Amino acid sequence: MQRAFGGRLVVVTGAGAGIGLATARAFAAHGAEVICADIEMDAAKRAADAIGRELGGTAYGVQVDVANADQMEDFSRNIISEYGVPDIVVNNAGIVVAGAFLDHSLEDWRRTIDVNLWGVIHGCRLFGAAMAERGEGGHIVNVASLAAFAPSRVLPAYSTSKAAVKMLSDCLRGELAGRGVGVSVVCPGFVSTGIAGRTTYTDGGLRERAVRALAWRGYPAERVAAHILRAVHRNEAVVPVNLEGKIGYALSRISPRLMRGLARVGAAPRNP
Repeated sequence: MQRAFGGRLVVVTGAGAGIGLATARAFAAHGAEVICADIEMDAAKRAADAIGRELGGTAYGVQVDVANADQMEDFSRNIISEYGVPDIVVNNAGIVVAGAFLDHSLEDWRRTIDVNLWGVIHGCRLFGAAMAERGEGGHIVNVASLAAFAPSRVLPAYSTSKAAVKMLSDCLRGELAGRGVGVSVVCPGFVSTGIAGRTTYTDGGLRERAVRALAWRGYPAERVAAHILRAVHRNEAVVPVNLEGKIGYALSRISPRLMRGLARVGAAPRNP
């Protein structure tokens, strides 16, 4: 796969940090021209500049809020007009709100669904349509999570949004297969990125434990990026990543009841 993506145009959302940044760099290292999209323009430009400076690749930094339908319309139109129809789109941008369901505000739910689900819908709808119309194939990767199939009492909004992303990906894969466009959903377990520090917590005590746990896990974003490239190369449908991701996916199919039981671990006792 050293130059497996030479000549390909790849769009990665949330490319300013974490899995998105690692994925943009991995595609560039394998010969792709990369659009590094992020809600923060400085982060997008840093990612693109580093690809050119450190990897000798070609990349462009672009600002977009994936939750904003108008911005995504303009973003896709500008990318296609200036660079052409992407060969690969990685819908990676996402946010996390952590805490109990009853502590989530309406705004917590709205923003989570807008970014994690609607952001993916916008990317799939706009770029998927362009790929299908071009008639030369392509691939869409949607980054979900272990939370897509492992219920959690502290991630209700996040888990709901990621479960929806997985189902969307399964539906879209069936529809676009006849148009030569592959769709993969990648479901990482715990990854040692800075996301815990950027998470919104309804319970302040969760922050320190989450940051410490992800750092201790020691699973780098670069390994998730390798799975994403492999998923495109092999046209894989569902890709659970790392040990807990694979175990969680297997248990969700073998014993959903057990998964629901695990979600209750550590729950406060009911009132008498």
